[in-house]
Amino acid sequence: MLEKALRGSKTYWIWLLALAAVVAIGLLVYLYQLDFGLGITGMSRDVTWGLYIAQLTFLVGVAASAVMVVLPYYLHDYKTFGKITVIGEFLAVSAVLMCLLFVIVDLGQPARLLNIIFYPSPSSILFWDMIVLNGYLFLNIIIGWNSLEAERNGVPPEKWIKPLIYISIPWAISIHTVTAFLYCGLPGRGFWLTAILAPRFLASAFAAGPAFLILLSFIIRRVTKFDAGTKAIQALSKIVLYATLANVFFFLCEVFVAAYSQIPEHTAHLKYLYLGLHGHGFLVPWMWTSAALVLSAIVLLVIPQARKNETVLGFACVFVFIGLWIDKGLGLISGGFIPNPLHEVNEYIPTAPEVMITVGVYALGFLVLTILYKVATGVKEEVAA
Repeated sequence: MLEKALRGSKTYWIWLLALAAVVAIGLLVYLYQLDFGLGITGMSRDVTWGLYIAQLTFLVGVAASAVMVVLPYYLHDYKTFGKITVIGEFLAVSAVLMCLLFVIVDLGQPARLLNIIFYPSPSSILFWDMIVLNGYLFLNIIIGWNSLEAERNGVPPEKWIKPLIYISIPWAISIHTVTAFLYCGLPGRGFWLTAILAPRFLASAFAAGPAFLILLSFIIRRVTKFDAGTKAIQALSKIVLYATLANVFFFLCEVFVAAYSQIPEHTAHLKYLYLGLHGHGFLVPWMWTSAALVLSAIVLLVIPQARKNETVLGFACVFVFIGLWIDKGLGLISGGFIPNPLHEVNEYIPTAPEVMITVGVYALGFLVLTILYKVATGVKEEVAA
């Protein structure tokens, strides 16, 4: 099936070459970082996780969201998601690949990853994070590719695929739960020290991931003959709405606890993010933009007539995706480090090299995603013909 990725229009090849050029630039900057060290980033003694780990956190959620189409289709025989399931699985493959790359670029020396393999420590959350991420990557590659090949041949998938599908469902939940435990297991960080962090992570994942899947479905429909189906897209839009509402509710619970208890370890982080603290407020406009985008999306999605209009739905999905990216990709990590345990504010601002490496990783992820989608849509079109 891979041969389908080698045939395409001029626009397809220009897109791949453009992505490859961005990847090359990102790689050159990363080699500079590898030689010079993490001193080229905006991270410091107080902020030891920055833009790289923030993207890992966000993209783990995008990967986990594939369960929103896998579970109804395979467990409840919801045929509406039949066309879009493999699209969700391949999105998970690309997202997990980017997650692993962000871990690598965040390390001063990538060889340190081998310590987790050669000296495993089951008491470490990082050990389990490595297992669940790599396991989920291989599960989605195997399930998605074999299911697509079976569809192309007009036969049912192999029987051994079904147990893997059932395993992948709780596994999807586990990858974001374990990621949340990386943060809420740190007792010195009041912003993350909450039992609701894992549910909040999952709620935001099940909003941002399906929203992005809807946008990808619109793009695929425009550039190919494959259509995921209006009914599937509308069903996903409801999932986006309910998950976004759940995420907002969980966040408001956090705000209430912090505001009512008036415990400085909890209130200071929220004040820094939304009001500024000690004259520092780099993230304040970002966080209010995030809130405005998410609330606007809820208004658009909650009105049935607006939700059924695909142009409006597209804007709502963009609002959800960008709003939650700001929340998790910028605010969540920095907000946990600022202020530090001594209530001093040392702000974190990503540097140009840091941004270029991040864009390079995203470009590689989209390159892989484009190739996988070219294969998937090519098979779908072949079967339909």
